[in-house]
Amino acid sequence: PDGTNINENCGSTHIEGLQDLVRREHLDVGFAFDGDADRCLCVDELGNVITGDHILYIYGKYMKERGKLDNNTVVTTVMSNFGLYKALDELGIGYAKTAVGDKYVYEYKQQNCRIGGEQSGHIIFSKYASTGDGILTSLKMMEVMMARKQKMSQLCEGLSIYPQVLQNVRVADKAEALANPEVQAAVDQVTAELGDTGRILVRESGTEPVIRVMVEAESEEICQKYVDMVVAKLK
Repeated sequence: PDGTNINENCGSTHIEGLQDLVRREHLDVGFAFDGDADRCLCVDELGNVITGDHILYIYGKYMKERGKLDNNTVVTTVMSNFGLYKALDELGIGYAKTAVGDKYVYEYKQQNCRIGGEQSGHIIFSKYASTGDGILTSLKMMEVMMARKQKMSQLCEGLSIYPQVLQNVRVADKAEALANPEVQAAVDQVTAELGDTGRILVRESGTEPVIRVMVEAESEEICQKYVDMVVAKLK
């Protein structure tokens, strides 16, 4: 009743129990929501977690196939996986990248975009709502499964999620740390070396005195190597 244990060992923040249930009972799909049900993550019939990036891929592709993807654009945040952008490129679908937060996704989506969201499962279907709605998201995923007569895992084919390493570095002054020439040079070097095989994102936390260093690449070892290169300059 006090709200402290509403997501204890369940929901989108503790999805392991749902994965086990789907596997054990041989279910077609599972859905996990957060406490206020504005986020939705899925579990496919194999027990794999389907993130917000997967959902954007599945429904963005479905809309394009039906001529419903206005502006041919899916709205993402800068934290969406590099693999999503590669997959959208293959489909000929454009994308926008906003700051982290569903309010920024919605602000961009007012430019006549029909779908957008976050990796965490905040998905906005602008025809129906101006915020994330987990129940609506689950219904939309089942709609595609029924229309295409495919399993959830099959709907994800064509999307390869890249390994990601994220490290937070506590700093005295976030702006000063990001402006450090050595840090900028390290970021430029990583960007050049990754080319079109991955990406690096270095940004300030909005709530803590930390800089977040994130790299996505073809292997976790490559990610860690490049994260370490930039983190060394921040310390």
